[in-house]
Amino acid sequence: MQPVTHSSAPRILVLIPCYREAEHIATVVQGLSSADADILVVDDGSPDQTAEIARNAGATVIVHPRNQGKGAAMVTGLSYAREHDYDAVVLMDGDGQHLPQEVPRFIDAFRQTGADVIVGSRMADTKTMPFIRLLTNRFMSWLLSRKIGQRISDTQCGFRLLSRAAIPCALETESVGFAADSELLLRAHRAGLTIAETAVSTVYGTEKSHIRPVRDTLLFFNLLRRFPSRP
Repeated sequence: MQPVTHSSAPRILVLIPCYREAEHIATVVQGLSSADADILVVDDGSPDQTAEIARNAGATVIVHPRNQGKGAAMVTGLSYAREHDYDAVVLMDGDGQHLPQEVPRFIDAFRQTGADVIVGSRMADTKTMPFIRLLTNRFMSWLLSRKIGQRISDTQCGFRLLSRAAIPCALETESVGFAADSELLLRAHRAGLTIAETAVSTVYGTEKSHIRPVRDTLLFFNLLRRFPSRP
């Protein structure tokens, strides 16, 4: 991979899809003050004050009139990034599980390597990761790494950077839930784009894991069948 070459610093957008995140969104947005990036919050029809709080904290905000799901919020944000000619987008959650002070790691890696997809890896410290999530993640990451011929230690991490060239891969993704993160990587690999990793923290509170081991594993195998290996 070659370093990114720009006549000026690359234009970066931090995209935060949100639903009912009034409690956390101000902290997340304000925590991005040290990042050399613009901030876009897509409020997916929250009934609380998520949009107002995000706007007051300094973010640009787009509001869906009704809840459509995280995938729709991502499409809205990525379309905005493409229309406004950003060089890359950092995807992160608004609930505090992705630390805003770690966003510069993605931006620095993008500047230094020119990778089209940079995935956050939580595998350096998994003590706080729910056990079933850890097992499922390791299994899926191992299979997907074999599929694309490159080791990716944390394929299920949604904290990641996409270059302008990778945005169409995300917009074309058809899967939902945890399979969507894997499908994006498969599409990026098929498109000949470069994939890299950067270390991020493992942050979990008291929330219940949304992983459903049997269902999500079946959806993952179905995804692999849809993307057969090329000779």
